[in-house]
Parts: sequence; C-alpha cells; structure tokens
Amino acid sequence: MLGVLTGFTVVWIIILAGYLIGRLKVLGANAQNVLSRLAFFVASPALLLVTLSDADLHTVFSLPLLVAAASAVVTAGIFVLCTRWWLRRPLPEALISAMSSSLVNGANLGLPIAVYVLGDAAFIAPVLIFQMAFFTPLFLMLLDSATSGRRTSLMTFLAQVVRNPIIIGTLIGLFLAATGLTLPVIILEPITLIGGAAVPAMLLAFGISLVGSRLLERDGGRRADVLLATAFKLVLQPLLAYALAHYILGMEGTLLFAVVVTAALPTAQNVFVAANRYGQGELVAKDTVLLTTILSLPVLIVIAALLT
Repeated sequence: MLGVLTGFTVVWIIILAGYLIGRLKVLGANAQNVLSRLAFFVASPALLLVTLSDADLHTVFSLPLLVAAASAVVTAGIFVLCTRWWLRRPLPEALISAMSSSLVNGANLGLPIAVYVLGDAAFIAPVLIFQMAFFTPLFLMLLDSATSGRRTSLMTFLAQVVRNPIIIGTLIGLFLAATGLTLPVIILEPITLIGGAAVPAMLLAFGISLVGSRLLERDGGRRADVLLATAFKLVLQPLLAYALAHYILGMEGTLLFAVVVTAALPTAQNVFVAANRYGQGELVAKDTVLLTTILSLPVLIVIAALLT
C-alpha cells in the first residue's frame, strides 16, 4: 500500500498548498481562474503533446485499453441519462458531472500507484492514452457544442476542434507518435517545461477553490449529483471493469487486478479545470474530486484485499 499512500500524500500536500495560498490571498482574488486557465489553455496542451508523442500506439489495441474505454463510456453514459431524465440537469452541467463520474486521476495518482502497487508503470498507459487522446477531447467537443447556443454543423464542429487547445495538443502528439517524427530539442524542451506546470496548476487551483467552501453544501442543491457521481466513480466503474475483464475477456491475476485498480482511481482534477473553463457544474466537479479522493483510498485497499 506504500504506492497508494505516496500518491495520495503528494496530491494532498499540493492541494493544501493551494488552500493556504487562497486563504492568505497570496496570488490575489482571481488566482483560481488564472491557474485554471493556465492549465487549460497552456500547460495541459503542452503536457498532452509531449506525453502522447512518445506513446506506443499499439497500446491502443490492448485489452486493458478496451476495459478502460468500455467501463468509462458506459459509466458516463448511464450517468448522463440519470442526470438528464431524473435530476433534470441542463446538458452542459450533465456532461461535466458525467466527466466527474468516469475520468480517473491517471497521472499524479495513477502513475505512482502503477509503479509501487502494480510494479509496472505500463499498467496505467492504456488509461492515460484513452483519456488523453479520446475521452477528454470528446467531452470537450460536446461541451463546446452544448455551450455555443447553436446547432453544430460539420464545419462548426471542425472549427471548434481547431480552437480547442487541449484537442490540438492531443492531435499533434498522436501525429508525432504515428509518424515517428521528433521535435527539435530547442522546441521540445520549452514545451516539456510548460507541460510540467499542468498538474501543479490544477491541484493548486483546486486547493484555492476549497477556501470558504464546504463539502456537500445544502444550499448548492447538488448533493444528489455529487453522491451519485461518487458512487458511479468508486463502485460502478470498477465493477464494470471487473465484469468485462474477468467474465468476458478472461483476465486473471495481476492484469485483472490492474484494470480494476485503475478504474477505481478518484476523479481527475482536470474535470474541475474544465468545469471552471465552461462555467458549468463547478460545484459538482469540486465536491466529487474531493470526495472520491478521500474515499478511494479505502476502496483501493478493499480491492487489493479481494483480488490479491
């Protein structure tokens, strides 16, 4: 469990630093928005470009990727139906909430857990590639369309793709990986340094957002959304991953343990960044990230006890 504890400790220390920055008003009243926009428009595209440019695209066709994709898509799809038909939320808010219920924290928690718990960082690669290359850009495209106030034609859709910095970084990274081309060091190094600011900026912005807020506030009117998203993320998604991997694909042992653990990781902080960017579902995103980060530790311990 050392890897689990290490990963969570790193995350909470940076979130605490953000909380103290916000509490002391070190960066001013608008620090959260500035850091979120830095992560969304600058650092995250750079991180995606660098990460995906070195990716082994054969991983895209691996069974763990199939499990990660299917469990996430089914979880998000069911959640959208629940929030639209039962809770009657607007589509943009339902999309952000669906991201909260299905996007895993594969980078700053998944990587150390893969190394220390699973013994190989390669176990987290399928999840990272799926989320970076397909799932997150898909959500952002849908959010662009849902918040534009217009019917989306093919040309409008393509224009939205061209304008979205995260999708641009993803496409450039995949192109470099597919062609085997490499950027000159004088260009790659600055992009790598900028990309390194993505995760800290996300976590600091999230920590600042906690100043003056309370978990599951009654006045927010979104307790049901947060609790449902948390249950989907920490219970439904791992169960779907287990059922698909074990009963349909016949996985066993370490590989089965790996796909279930990665599915049970908490909600990714970049969901809150997206919510802040589009001005939709910020309360649900913030509370779900916080609640799943707290509760995923005992969930992972139970999974380890049952499958090892």
